Amino acid sequence: MKSVELISLKSSREIQAMRKAGRITAQARALAGSMVKPGVTTKEIDKAVRDFIKGCGAKPSFLGYGGFPGSACISVNDEVIHGIPGSRVLQEGDIVSIDVGAFIDGFHGDCAATFPCGQVNDEARRLIAVTEQSFWEGIKFARPGFRVSDISHAVQQHVEANGFSVVREYVGHGVGAKLHEPPEVPNYGPAGHGARLQPGMTLAVEPMVNAGDKAIHVLKDGWTVKTNDGALSAHYENSILITEGEAEVLTTVEEMPND
Repeated sequence: MKSVELISLKSSREIQAMRKAGRITAQARALAGSMVKPGVTTKEIDKAVRDFIKGCGAKPSFLGYGGFPGSACISVNDEVIHGIPGSRVLQEGDIVSIDVGAFIDGFHGDCAATFPCGQVNDEARRLIAVTEQSFWEGIKFARPGFRVSDISHAVQQHVEANGFSVVREYVGHGVGAKLHEPPEVPNYGPAGHGARLQPGMTLAVEPMVNAGDKAIHVLKDGWTVKTNDGALSAHYENSILITEGEAEVLTTVEEMPND
């Protein structure tokens, strides 16, 4: 018999905790983005993220997760996701994807964005913009009455209409007491499939978009994912709450309303 994935519906108290975790996570993402400048190392950004999250009384969700050595995943240019912070020095024209998570009061926040390093070319700027907009196109369908794949389909349509491709092997996910919970939230596929969305669900929606072909590979470090053709890749993610109406973005630097 096939096992059924249990999707957690969060209580009012749990939602408040997730708002707190989400705000810290979003602030860490903003801090990291502000540091993306020529001459800065990815290790310097990672340390700032770690110190900030710990200074808020939270723990970096990624540090030690599955053995990951950093507090942030920092992926540059043709690196899609899971880049390990280190001695790499950022250069003018790079694009830098930064994925962060914070755990506090029993719950995780998870978010990512891609930042330009100095002046970047037109293709890079458009890739970043399309990737972020595909998230917003997707969450138009993140409301009761729709299914998970309605989000997926909207993301894919926007990306491909702009001439880019969607990574298949890695997907969004539920988020809450665990960093990765059911259901999976792909960034591609036909509409009308998957779990029906209900108030109280919390999801991490995260388009991963390549300027070239969708094919990818993992480096020998066991973490860093790169495009096969060396084309640029961008990543954008927020943790969201399904409500009775429009989805609420949990990973925001703004104070959230009481539930």
